[in-house]
Amino acid sequence: MKHLTVRQRLSALLAGVLLLGGASLTPAASAAPASAPSAAPAASSAAWTGTWATAPTTVPRTDTTTFENQTIRQIVRTSIAGSALRVRLSNEFGKQALKLGDVHVARRAAGTADASIEPGTDRRLTFGGKSSVSIPAGAPALSDPVTLRVPARSDLVVSLHLPERTPGSTVNSFASQRNYVAAGNVTGETRIEPTSVTERWYFLTGVSVRATADRPSETGRSETGNASAVVALGDSITAGSTVDTNHRWTDYLTQRLQGPGGPRHPVGVLNKGISGNRLLHDPNPPAGNPAEAYAAYFGESGLKRFDRDVAAQPGARHLLVLIGVNDLGHPGTIAPLSEKVTGQDLIDGHRQLIARAHERGLRIYGGTITPFKNDTFGFSTPENEAARQTFNHWLRTSGEYDGVVDFDAALRDPAEPDQLLAAYDSGDHLHPNDAGREAMARAVPLRFFK
Repeated sequence: MKHLTVRQRLSALLAGVLLLGGASLTPAASAAPASAPSAAPAASSAAWTGTWATAPTTVPRTDTTTFENQTIRQIVRTSIAGSALRVRLSNEFGKQALKLGDVHVARRAAGTADASIEPGTDRRLTFGGKSSVSIPAGAPALSDPVTLRVPARSDLVVSLHLPERTPGSTVNSFASQRNYVAAGNVTGETRIEPTSVTERWYFLTGVSVRATADRPSETGRSETGNASAVVALGDSITAGSTVDTNHRWTDYLTQRLQGPGGPRHPVGVLNKGISGNRLLHDPNPPAGNPAEAYAAYFGESGLKRFDRDVAAQPGARHLLVLIGVNDLGHPGTIAPLSEKVTGQDLIDGHRQLIARAHERGLRIYGGTITPFKNDTFGFSTPENEAARQTFNHWLRTSGEYDGVVDFDAALRDPAEPDQLLAAYDSGDHLHPNDAGREAMARAVPLRFFK
């Protein structure tokens, strides 16, 4: 999808960029706190399953956010429980090595709306046994395991200390989650005094766990050996939520998976949605278009990022795809008309996703493209609606996907099937509101994951 309500939120986004850029002007260093010792590493032979993930992008040239002797404290919501965890960091869009002085993880303090951590849960992460790490340009890094009880659907706090001047080059810019920047190395502090707040995740792309059961099995034994993850590949309809509420449709799906009728084994839910993302094309705003200031945040095409954002996810056995509306709507608005696609073009692209998923042994489920009549972004045209209908008909009838999720039917107005039901409309006639995202989660058949 196009990034969240461009006309209403772009100014706030750019203001956040400027705020962080100003906040990174080398504040006075605070003394590094005494670190809590790392817990004993979990057994290396354990199977790891993703409990949280996000998709990274690069930044436009206009984004000059930098950090220097600062701590970024970031909040993530788990999906499944675990007895140990490891964290994945990313410098995949960096042009220089990413040097981290300390990295800590902890449970968020109960009942808090800030970045305070629960006493006794702080863990210093190591990388090959070292507490600091230098991640080469273009590479990710996976931490050593640490023992920490991780409840399902709970908040973790990941704190990164950046001792040297570091561009904020690898980011998810539409986190729908407030995160915090503070002066100095305060990675191990219970409470911090932030110098700025951002709705982005920087350099952080995943948390995996040694899964523990969300509920006992019918035999009374846990079925954690069957733990798996479902990856949701999409755009802003997948990525979006009211800030700090964890109301993405994937969050609602997590609740359903752990409720009545859900599978007995843990199923992690990994949200790989990027606002503005397309299946077939990278961001490519025409020269002079205002989108040059933000299109880079839309991320590489779904086909290009498949191996990193889907196939490489720990424990992934399922893929749920909802992508294509930006392929229809961007050309002629914030992408060249030469990138105009047809319904058949979308079908061909989705067939590639199916082939690549099956090559990796993944079950793959396709989501119908949701309505967007009279949207405020200029997507709605008779030609684009015809292409949407062509694609949705193929998806429902071809049998090429392993299963279909009819998001279109879940959100459309029965009286006007080419537009969103008013009760599910965020106001821009393209993105669903929280109630609409909950309806989307209800449309996903739980039998896919049993």
